[in-house]
Amino acid sequence: MAEKIIHVAENFWNIRGSFRIGGVVDIGTQASLVQLPSGNFLLLDSYSFSDPVRKEIDAIVGDDEIEAILNLHPFHTIHVERTHELFPNARLHGTQRHLDLFPELPWEEVRCEDQELHEWYSDDLDFTIPRGVDFISANENVHFASVLVYHRASDTIHVDDTLMYIRLPRLLSLVGLPDRVGFHPTLAMALQKREGAATEFRDWTAELTDTWSEAKNLCAAHSGNLLDKTNRGASLRERIGKAARRCELILGKHERRYG
Repeated sequence: MAEKIIHVAENFWNIRGSFRIGGVVDIGTQASLVQLPSGNFLLLDSYSFSDPVRKEIDAIVGDDEIEAILNLHPFHTIHVERTHELFPNARLHGTQRHLDLFPELPWEEVRCEDQELHEWYSDDLDFTIPRGVDFISANENVHFASVLVYHRASDTIHVDDTLMYIRLPRLLSLVGLPDRVGFHPTLAMALQKREGAATEFRDWTAELTDTWSEAKNLCAAHSGNLLDKTNRGASLRERIGKAARRCELILGKHERRYG
């Protein structure tokens, strides 16, 4: 996928990049740029921006600065070092897995999963982490959980892997197969193997749908963006609710085994 910057809404830009599985299939990836009321910016996630895109970012930021980089997904690590090189003056925040993998980088002590960080930016952003699932799975192929961010001023959710937006080819849409929002397919493996985990995840999805009900834009890493200005289907809230209901088969099976 070609790199490009999408101006999602006022004070929110999503940057689409390339990520190839096995060096062949490009499923894309993302970072987002958020301007705070102070004028400074946050970079949500890391990417090795090309020179043209870096120049676009510099033009957006202008005389202000990127004050912090938030690496929100514990298994999104490929671009961490390069992004720090590009913006060395930005505070560098990551999950515990980032800190463990790159001990030589100047990480802030406060991690992306920490409530303290969420409170720092609570005037502008809401954060949530899925409950009932492993945040950092022992299985490195399970990338379900991440820190989700909601920018209230632009009605935009930035999410890596946990939620996906799949836009089907036009031919399939013509025969009645719609685009869809869904949870990552590794949910069954991510659920904690204990009593109550399925209930906790179910309650979290209900809370997500309710408390972020005003969200209109979804920026998802390895799939694409569902933007209010081009959405011709159900609202984002309805789509997330439907995605949660499709998880019931997995959750029910888990409950029958673990309670």
